Amino acid sequence: MKHYPPEFKADAVALYESRPEATIKQIAADLGVNPETLRNWIRDAGASRPRGRRAAEPPAVPVAPSALEAEVAALRRENAELKKEREILRKAARYFASDCVLNTKGS
Repeated sequence: MKHYPPEFKADAVALYESRPEATIKQIAADLGVNPETLRNWIRDAGASRPRGRRAAEPPAVPVAPSALEAEVAALRRENAELKKEREILRKAARYFASDCVLNTKGS
């Protein structure tokens, strides 16, 4: 059985919460973990996120003078989310790279 550090588990749960359009299976594949393992981490953390298609779809942008401001705000939120996801994936890559190096040295 493979053991993962607590910060990796927390980052995986954070990635799940930040990507409402992605499934547990997709996120697990991105991180290289078993989907049931990720599901258990999410359950243990008590994490939740909006469910259903409506939660994942952005609201219709009304035609108004503030429409541009609303779009900028939405893009800033998306940018922040992507930065967080990128950092989580970088940490995962470092973890798996160090694990790979440790396994080759032990052989």
